[in-house]
Amino acid sequence: MAITLYELVGRDAARPFSPHCWKVRLALRHKGLDFQSATAGFTEIPGLEGGCSKIVPILRDGETLVAASFAIAEYLEETYPNRPSLFGGEGGRALSRFVESWSQRTIHPALARFAVLDIHDVLGEPDQAYFRESREKAFGTTLESFVADRADRVEPLLKSLEPLRAIVARQPFLGGDGPLFADYIVFGGFQWARVSSPFQFLPAEDPVALWFERCLALYDGEGAKVPAAA
Repeated sequence: MAITLYELVGRDAARPFSPHCWKVRLALRHKGLDFQSATAGFTEIPGLEGGCSKIVPILRDGETLVAASFAIAEYLEETYPNRPSLFGGEGGRALSRFVESWSQRTIHPALARFAVLDIHDVLGEPDQAYFRESREKAFGTTLESFVADRADRVEPLLKSLEPLRAIVARQPFLGGDGPLFADYIVFGGFQWARVSSPFQFLPAEDPVALWFERCLALYDGEGAKVPAAA
């Protein structure tokens, strides 16, 4: 039975944008596993697979359902051990946990300050209402105010990327000569911004930008197949 990956989209079902879904999409390609994509908007997620999860990604593999990107990566690693490893061993799994923690506490909040209004604008009408209400409640301000100073926030973000920059300036991927799940974790955030928002923040010559281009090209250009927002 085919593997199904449930992914988050806006009005255009051909443009999945969730950072967490992109982690899993590349993890499946890394493992060489065929899958089909099933898409949903924010307000449709509670109805997926009998309400098994409030979030995507959700992976169905035969009779097995797994939700949340890291749990899915662990499932794939354990279920398909003879295919290329996502972690390169237990130490790599633990280090990937650190990378995920750093990414979600440093990169994702900064990117949200750039892209959240653009994300709202690509959603369908029911999802726009949900997204605006839930995010403005969380932020304590309007989406417009939340992104108003985004140009001033570029330099602090670039400085915060120095740990990543120092590594990918020396080697092609966080995983070394080839990517591991740690790369897909960080890639997901940048792909979220790329697909959702035309706002440019990475200088083309930045080692992080060059690493991101290498990630976009992986697996016959899996990431690049979805054009950047214009």
